[in-house]
Amino acid sequence: MNISHLALVSQSAQLPRSALDSAAAAIQVQVLRDFGPLWGIVATVDAFETLDDVPVTYYPMVVMDHLPVDAAGIHLDRDFLPFALIEFSNRWTLTASHEALEMLADPFGNRLQAADSIKSDQGIVEYLVEVCDPCEAVQFSYLINGVVVSDFYLPSYFDPVAVPGNRYSFTGSIERPLQVAEDGYLSWRDPSTAHWWQQRWFGTPAPTFVDLGVLSGQQSPRRWIDQKIFHVHDEALTGVTAGTDQHGMLAAAYGLAEGAQQASAGHAARLREDIDALLHS
Repeated sequence: MNISHLALVSQSAQLPRSALDSAAAAIQVQVLRDFGPLWGIVATVDAFETLDDVPVTYYPMVVMDHLPVDAAGIHLDRDFLPFALIEFSNRWTLTASHEALEMLADPFGNRLQAADSIKSDQGIVEYLVEVCDPCEAVQFSYLINGVVVSDFYLPSYFDPVAVPGNRYSFTGSIERPLQVAEDGYLSWRDPSTAHWWQQRWFGTPAPTFVDLGVLSGQQSPRRWIDQKIFHVHDEALTGVTAGTDQHGMLAAAYGLAEGAQQASAGHAARLREDIDALLHS
């Protein structure tokens, strides 16, 4: 059995180690309980103090205070192994979860899935497997132990027809195959023209189609597409540019997270009392 290993590391002055540990634990639960069984993936997620502490077999995910807009996301190092850069913000755990799941599903950014195009004048196309992109917005996220994590689509997302009762994303935000939810996007290559296309729903009344052109250079499709859309994507995503929370999801999450922390603190206090009683009995 192949087991992948992810390492979460902070180089942010704003991120305490306890928050890093909590995020790594929550993403580990997400991978083990929610994502892995549905996608046939086994992986570990651990927090490390510095990059020097990360074993060479792990894929690093590094949280930083400030990143150029086109530097965030998943990259390949000089040995063609994946790593991710994550900018610290009020939604950094959502981003970390997103990058972790996509790195596990497609480490090298070139996994394609053939299916009918959602654009009516195209035939069979090749979709880039980016499991969080169509449902990445904060309003579709969920909580694990008080930590905000990303929704993701299931393998059934590429089914040829919708089946009543089937689930297409973990939270149910996607209700049919190849649907793009608000603030999300989907990318594919049309083999008949070699053009890459997207359906985006960024700040418009309904999703729109965009012709990205022909992939150029030696980059992976994922990296090339990311660089094509970074500016419009970041400006459109709710709560990123101005730090707002239009859907109130982050505020609600923080309230639940505070409750989870209080419960943990109460349990820890009782456990310390029990340990102390044993040591002094």
